[in-house]
Amino acid sequence: MTKTNRALLLIEDNQDDVFLMKRALKAARVMNPLYVVEHGQEAVDYLGGAGKFADRESYPLPAVVFLDLKLPFISGHDVLAWIRRQKPLESLVVVVLTSSNEASDLSRCYSLGANSYVVKPPTSEQLEELAKAFKWYWLEYNQFDES
Repeated sequence: MTKTNRALLLIEDNQDDVFLMKRALKAARVMNPLYVVEHGQEAVDYLGGAGKFADRESYPLPAVVFLDLKLPFISGHDVLAWIRRQKPLESLVVVVLTSSNEASDLSRCYSLGANSYVVKPPTSEQLEELAKAFKWYWLEYNQFDES
């Protein structure tokens, strides 16, 4: 499976941010299917293949996860820690995409194993530029562990 058709997972509870991210990815011509979950427990269930997410044909493991930190039920920090404890997900690319520019959040996320930490840009145009940069780096040039 090529990088351009592998799934992306957006873990985000704010519907406005979901809409803007979908629009930015489309504008950047990211053709990968995007799956969205709205809270931390749903993220763990999706990534763990639990409940309604057990069907990997319908809910494939993503190549990249976009993770918000401020989530209901289970925080983004706790989702990230959970991901890194799962052997099958140890090489999963996790991009923290958050409104927090707190140094403590940045430090904690990297110590928990985030691959990237990005503060959500203030304008939709800047988010589109971020999506283009994401596509260029993560989908066109980055090499994925396919094992």
